[in-house]
Amino acid sequence: MDMMISNLQQQRQITEQLRREAAVKRIPVSQAIQDIIKYIREREMEDCLMIGFSSQKANPFREKSTCAVI
Repeated sequence: MDMMISNLQQQRQITEQLRREAAVKRIPVSQAIQDIIKYIREREMEDCLMIGFSSQKANPFREKSTCAVI
């Protein structure tokens, strides 16, 4: 009996998830690509990986210097 109740609860959760997914607004892939390109172009001057860093110290990806004390 507990197995049936558990299975029923699981099926209800799956059904609820499918309903949520079906309600998601969909757009054509071509429109999504255009939106992504527009987003990138609007922000490319802020992207340090595209334009570089103003100085080496501003680069969080630079190799850290090693210091050895003997």
